[in-house]
Amino acid sequence: MKILVTGATGQLGAKVVETLLETVPAERIAASVRSPEKAQALRDRGVDVRQGDFDDPASLDAAFAGIDKILIVSTQGDNDTRIRQHQAAVDAAKRAGVKFIAYTSVSHADTSSLFLAPVHKATEEAIRATGIPYSFLRNNWYIENEIGSIQGALAGAPIVTSAGAGRVGWASRDDYARAAAAVLAGEGHENTIYELAGAPATTEDFAAALSRALGREVPVQHVDDATYGTIMAGAGVPDFVVPILVAIQSAIREGTLDVSSGDFAKLLGRPPASLEEALPSIVAGVKAAGTQ
Repeated sequence: MKILVTGATGQLGAKVVETLLETVPAERIAASVRSPEKAQALRDRGVDVRQGDFDDPASLDAAFAGIDKILIVSTQGDNDTRIRQHQAAVDAAKRAGVKFIAYTSVSHADTSSLFLAPVHKATEEAIRATGIPYSFLRNNWYIENEIGSIQGALAGAPIVTSAGAGRVGWASRDDYARAAAAVLAGEGHENTIYELAGAPATTEDFAAALSRALGREVPVQHVDDATYGTIMAGAGVPDFVVPILVAIQSAIREGTLDVSSGDFAKLLGRPPASLEEALPSIVAGVKAAGTQ
């Protein structure tokens, strides 16, 4: 049984591989990456590093050859590009005779109004159409997505939000990776959907947990969407990113990420780390990165 992780040098993929290495022999793990030279450390540990580019289907045929289980980590970019890339990966998995596909999706991908959801809905449908057993890992929101806010708080700025009292199922990237590794290394996950979310929390809750991690109060500034966009632009956020951030705030306000689920506990044998538990180490990482 050989397991492959795509995007294995990315932030999530790298953590999945590290977690797999805790229980799975390195020779049973393959890593698909666009630039193999960036994965030399994995190769040195015995991982089978393969070159695979979602924009080059031929490379995926070679990367996926002889693989039994695969984790397709969703790519970055605009929706059309991501749908095309994911379809290429799904098609290559089918051609390679892969026996199980896990995919990092988003909360309630089939019904969500989140602007990111169409990518994941289309990819889930493409995977189902292959007839290959699957598991959809519907990840809610990463605590690490808030690093910009954490950096601002470290500099004395408030957390700015237009999400109102909307709640988010924040969880750490480490826990999302551990859930994916549990599905890949375990059995009995065929044709499953896991709604992976932490305990729903508001921006006020996030700020309170961050305040305790920093040892000082982090205020919250509530604004409307237009003001939020203006503030983000003034903070140096690229023009094309500002509407995306505003859309996320709007989606949170509308309850799109307000998901209660026990699926993390099913896969990890425990709930995901809470904001209170996860933020201190994330803050420490942000501080360390800032001193480099």
